[in-house]
Amino acid sequence: MTQHKIIAVANQKGGVGKTTTAVNLAAALAASEKMTLLIDMDPQGNATSGFGIDRRGLDPSIYNVLIGQVPITSAMLATPFEYLRLIPATIDLIGAEVELYQTMPDLKEHMLKQCLTTIAADYQFIIIDCPPSLGILTLNALTAADSVLIPIQCEYYAMEGVSLLVKTVELVRQNLNPTLEYEGILLTMHDARTNLSGQVIIEVRKFFKDIVYETVIPRNVTLSEAPSHGQPIILYDIKSRGAYSYLNLAKEVMHNAEKGLRKGA
Repeated sequence: MTQHKIIAVANQKGGVGKTTTAVNLAAALAASEKMTLLIDMDPQGNATSGFGIDRRGLDPSIYNVLIGQVPITSAMLATPFEYLRLIPATIDLIGAEVELYQTMPDLKEHMLKQCLTTIAADYQFIIIDCPPSLGILTLNALTAADSVLIPIQCEYYAMEGVSLLVKTVELVRQNLNPTLEYEGILLTMHDARTNLSGQVIIEVRKFFKDIVYETVIPRNVTLSEAPSHGQPIILYDIKSRGAYSYLNLAKEVMHNAEKGLRKGA
């Protein structure tokens, strides 16, 4: 396949729509008939349950892959989308951080990258849902990724913490992954009824300039309901504003992949 991109969805601040974005972007890419793999790297496993998969008793999972117990293909699960596979996470993933430090201190940030080398060419897009932290699991994702997509909530403290993530990306570039780029900044939870949301959009676009996506994800009831039904938004309610927004985001991501990696920030 000519088109091939690994995208880490990351923000150490919780509640910004990170998992919602990873799940729904992956689903929208798959609906566009792009072979897609979604990797849940968050011990909370919300991307896994977002597809209606019971995390309890799942074996193997990404944890078993990272510590070298099983090949990555053994952990892949089918989804309702023909073009989408999922590698699930369980609470066991919390232990991976300690085990990687103890057993593979020199390779601890590179385990996911090594695991992906055998299968990356089979997928046009690999989406990695990172945990809301900048620990070893997120570093694994950033080391393996071509680019990082950063969701930012349209709220007063939107920029708080993003500078820390930007510094982390710079450190990863210097020490682990010199080709890591910014895929884009995604504005989420936009409430058109408030002046604040509009002001945040202006400020974020002013600061990050052309790496901010045109698509803005609205604060949408169906988007918040869909995970409890174990469905991405395009399955739960294809006519909703949330579904429309994530389909538009997928178009931007595909266009971006065709013209090459984003630069900047």
